[in-house]
Amino acid sequence: MADTVIRNATIIDGTGAPRFGGDVSIEDGYISEIGDISTSSTALEVDGTDLVLAPGFVDVHTHDDGALLQHPDMTFKVSQGCTSVVVGNCGFSAIPAVAGQSTLDLSGVEAGWSDLDGYRSAVEGSNPAVNAMMLVGHNTVRTLEMKGERRAPNDDELSRMREHVELAMQQGACGFSTGLIYRPGRWSDTDEVLDLTKAVAPFGGIYATHMRNENDHLLEAVDEALYIGAEAGVAVQISHHKAAGKRNWGKVTESLAKIDAAVASGAQVTLDVYPYTAGSGPMVQYFDINNPDPELAQAIQLASCPAFRHYEGRMLTDIASELGITAPEAVQHVLTAPDGKQTICIQHIMDEGDVVTNLRHDRVMVGSDGIPDLTGRPHPRLFGTFPRVLGRYVREQAVIDLESAVRRMTSLSCDVHGLQDRGRVAVGNWADLVLFDPLTVLDIASYEDPKRESVGVNNVWVNGQMAFDNGHHTRAGAGRVLHYRQH
Repeated sequence: MADTVIRNATIIDGTGAPRFGGDVSIEDGYISEIGDISTSSTALEVDGTDLVLAPGFVDVHTHDDGALLQHPDMTFKVSQGCTSVVVGNCGFSAIPAVAGQSTLDLSGVEAGWSDLDGYRSAVEGSNPAVNAMMLVGHNTVRTLEMKGERRAPNDDELSRMREHVELAMQQGACGFSTGLIYRPGRWSDTDEVLDLTKAVAPFGGIYATHMRNENDHLLEAVDEALYIGAEAGVAVQISHHKAAGKRNWGKVTESLAKIDAAVASGAQVTLDVYPYTAGSGPMVQYFDINNPDPELAQAIQLASCPAFRHYEGRMLTDIASELGITAPEAVQHVLTAPDGKQTICIQHIMDEGDVVTNLRHDRVMVGSDGIPDLTGRPHPRLFGTFPRVLGRYVREQAVIDLESAVRRMTSLSCDVHGLQDRGRVAVGNWADLVLFDPLTVLDIASYEDPKRESVGVNNVWVNGQMAFDNGHHTRAGAGRVLHYRQH
């Protein structure tokens, strides 16, 4: 007998097919019936009149490895309609780890585990609000085996790194991620990355990459990613596709053309994008402290700055002017202070036209790339990504239609990342669902006030349990750490 019946909803099933009206019932965590469902006296009834019922959104690009433990309520994701997150992106993952030491993802939580099985146990013990799928990160395994060495690995080091990747895949990771713009990934050559990527091929895993360059050498970086995928025999997932820096704006058209050509030749390639013209990440990773890039310094806003909390939310140029120094000197001022290297910055370096071009492409999924440091003023994408697509780019600008947007937040994301029996409103699938108002759904988080939950998301179910009910976080804690391509 059904636990919940959602009535009179407009159902967008996640496949890209046209919407249709009907009821959906949930029983024991699964979708049990779709259509005209008879009344049940025991079921919770939810009125879906004038609302869209869709599969729960999957945030395919997150750094929520630690947040699942630090903030298991995951309010910043559930309130957007997200029911699952992919963690371990950009080469930084919470596994493998040394128990008792800080993890090498972007959270710095102390690990009580060494591998994915241990991480899964820890996260599920915290009763997270959403599901998670893990990528194993290159920067993490390289640091464990080589510390910060700026050289190629020897045979023993490479073998041990490969063993870490293989173990993660055996324990249910969906693939291998790189962050080749970051330390220590930037010191690796293509052959090293290719060797490690080959380790995921027997498992059917993916290669997810923050490419070596996203500005002047974007096209060469795409070539490298496609080469690695082809030689390793794996699908390629290009992270947060962009062309950074004004002189590179428009290059995403050429980049997408390269990807289309590769797909036409038989390659499996997908991408993700966040719907903003600013990126965000650890500030120390983007600058040579001895010679900071003056052009980039002009585009920096501080999100989280433990050394100078009163700088959070401010542009670096304004701070420099206040201090009577140049913007590059302000970079040095921040990064050389105690805890300065913990600074998270926002970089205003992208073009709105490129965002639109990306969103129109059929192989592009949606990923927030949010960094869940809630102590400062994080990039608003942490709270607003999915409603921003639905409100601004679907409803207001008609960049893509609603069915297409939902497909690229749900079924495509699940298929690529191996979230089995999810991403579609279909009988027998897990009941990861979102009920939202297509006429009002919208992000309201801003760079000035980023920790604001979006509007227009009414209800969210994770594994059949209601996680969000008209602004109320239920703390049901029904999320799980999933196994790649397993039910």
